[in-house]
Amino acid sequence: MPDGATACNCTACRRHGALWAYGYEGEVVRTSGATKAYVRGPFLGFHFCPACGVVAYWRSQEPNDEGRLRVGVNLRLTEPGPIAHLPIDHFDGLEKWEDLPQDGKCVRDLWF
Repeated sequence: MPDGATACNCTACRRHGALWAYGYEGEVVRTSGATKAYVRGPFLGFHFCPACGVVAYWRSQEPNDEGRLRVGVNLRLTEPGPIAHLPIDHFDGLEKWEDLPQDGKCVRDLWF
């Protein structure tokens, strides 16, 4: 279970309407199944379901200094009940590239 869900306002995340749970590939976050990727610049690959087109996750294209690949899984693909209590973290990926103050909202405030 993630500690929170992140809502980012960058052009890609806002268009997909995703809520992200972050981790590293092959560690806490695991993905499976066929996807089609759209690579955005040299940094991120957005992976979509080839049948319905929904964005499932993004994955960094290059490992970090520790050799790990960062991954963000779209929490909107899960049932809302188990994650309803997760706080929403806001990230300004459009202008400042920084975390924004929490506003006390959680997933249930967006879905219910």
